[in-house]
Amino acid sequence: MKKNQILILTLILFSLSLKADEVSVAFGEKLPPFVMPELNSGIEVDIVREALAVKGHVLKAVYMPMARIPIAFKNHKVDVVMMDVGVDMDLLGGYYGNPPVLYDNVFITLRKKKIVIKRPEDLIGLRINSFIGAQKRYPLWLGKLSADHYIEKNDQSSQPMLLSLDRFDVILCDRNIFKYYSIESQKKSRFKNFEVEEHSFVTVNPQDYRPVFYNKKIRDDFNLGLKSLTKSGRIKAIYDSYLKKI
Repeated sequence: MKKNQILILTLILFSLSLKADEVSVAFGEKLPPFVMPELNSGIEVDIVREALAVKGHVLKAVYMPMARIPIAFKNHKVDVVMMDVGVDMDLLGGYYGNPPVLYDNVFITLRKKKIVIKRPEDLIGLRINSFIGAQKRYPLWLGKLSADHYIEKNDQSSQPMLLSLDRFDVILCDRNIFKYYSIESQKKSRFKNFEVEEHSFVTVNPQDYRPVFYNKKIRDDFNLGLKSLTKSGRIKAIYDSYLKKI
């Protein structure tokens, strides 16, 4: 009887050790191809899911407006937030991890127009379509632009189409988001194929895209998983799966 009890206890402990930890992670509401709540996937979501899984953790993705992310972390509503949205999470007991993705915002123009953008003054007089909040983020470049030449939209899906139809001279967008929507736009009859020129104007700072964890061990497990995915080439494969041309 005693042996049976020991065996049962051993089996229970073994089964508990196999049970993965569920980790709730707050992502922004919607930003294809990085975050796609309707599919519970996206480049960023998939990388985080697989990085956590390396050490047996299971992702529970929570999607919310960016403004709510630091509040959710402060109130312990989630275990992890993707990006601190400008709030110092060290003060809230957070542990910063390595960024799973980087957002690289660039100016995009039609190559045939031969537009040169090397300084803020080069944007004066050009019709520019950007994302919400860009003017506040890049005041040196966008702060002096007039409202009749500059517009910000939350939905960036139409940017490739608008550029191809010459509705705007310049699009400000993350290069991978623009590439994704360009691929999607090719399915529409009004879309005109075009070559673009990318104009880098700021240096990407990885510090801006670091996730924050309440649990130091889970942070370490995530960093280890991320390193493993990078070394194996899996991260590139995830990017390619969303950005393959038709």
